[in-house]
Amino acid sequence: MSGQVHPPARLLMGPGPINADPRVLRAMSAQLVGQYDPAMTAYMTETMALYREVFATANEQTFLVDGTSRAGIEAALVSLLEPGDRVLVPVFGRFGHLLVEIAERCGAQVHTIEVPWGEVFAPEQVEAAVAAVRPKLVAVVQGDTSTTMCQPLADLGEVCRRHDALLYCDATASLGGNAFATDAWGLDVVTAGLQKCLGGPSGSAPITISERAVDVIEARKHVEAGIREPGDTARGTRIASNYLDLAQVMDYWGPRRLNHHTEATTMLYGARECARLLVEEGLDAAVARHALHGRAMLEGVRGLGLGVFGDVAQKMHNVVAVEIPDGVDGAATRAALLADFGIEIGTSFGPLHGRVWRIGTMGYNARRDAVLTTLAALEQVLRAAGASVTAGGGVGAAREVYA
Repeated sequence: MSGQVHPPARLLMGPGPINADPRVLRAMSAQLVGQYDPAMTAYMTETMALYREVFATANEQTFLVDGTSRAGIEAALVSLLEPGDRVLVPVFGRFGHLLVEIAERCGAQVHTIEVPWGEVFAPEQVEAAVAAVRPKLVAVVQGDTSTTMCQPLADLGEVCRRHDALLYCDATASLGGNAFATDAWGLDVVTAGLQKCLGGPSGSAPITISERAVDVIEARKHVEAGIREPGDTARGTRIASNYLDLAQVMDYWGPRRLNHHTEATTMLYGARECARLLVEEGLDAAVARHALHGRAMLEGVRGLGLGVFGDVAQKMHNVVAVEIPDGVDGAATRAALLADFGIEIGTSFGPLHGRVWRIGTMGYNARRDAVLTTLAALEQVLRAAGASVTAGGGVGAAREVYA
């Protein structure tokens, strides 16, 4: 008979998930209450208000989708897109391809533009494609952990509004550790997850929806109910998912609390605490913390004599892609780091598989001791693998950043 779950001690310094903040874990150990208990509905209301601050938005429809960050992505796309809708996806890494796949499953006509991995798009590139495609929706990732790049978004909302397109953003890897401004940037729908810069476990997907996007979703609900109202633009196709139908989920989180599913109470406790801690720290302070420790890790790996992939000027604060030295077995070195030091770093995908490691400094692990410990351990496993590294160079370079 198996015993209780007892995971080994790990320092998770990959691209996510990361070690959850102990305060989040404590919040998640609280006892359950009924989903319509006044205490529970109050926690839901508080969670909505907290995530409005996290997303930097006044959107009424700001809440949680129960599921991992991908559930949030699917909920957004399946609720916005009807078969035949044109969608534009600027692809600069693996997770752009994910948006393409999900949109295609919605029956959309998907158009893409691409830049080489390690680069991002200029606003003019996106606008030219929007003008040519005339999409209903532009779907973009802010931070793609496969390449570590962070796509600038500040100009894209205006571009989309000029061409009457909605703008969706997947901010799973970036929210909380990089500048983000839903309303100021004109974003219509944003989804995220807890397991990166927000410092929690995977399993809850915060989402915020603009009034423009709400109108599109609500119009489809009217069609399903056989209602036609002035201004309805839906062509009569029902939302393909019941569970991820944002029209129903909005009613569930709204003042009527219409039953849709049983809320994932423990995940709500955790998501609420993630947002509470971020708001308490201050969004600008949290971004600055991620920038500091990310810079220390970046300079640390350079101090070891290792190369860094991609346009560093466009890199996310919270993850760096480290080029695997010639002659070093990347998988064996990662395994040694885990076995000897209990530290996990990430491999990569597609054209970068076997070429880079991805090292994260995010959420609860965006702190000095985690950075210095990882760099010291990485030096030792690289030496054991026969790599020529600068003795003490990683920790020394990082300490200079902190000084």
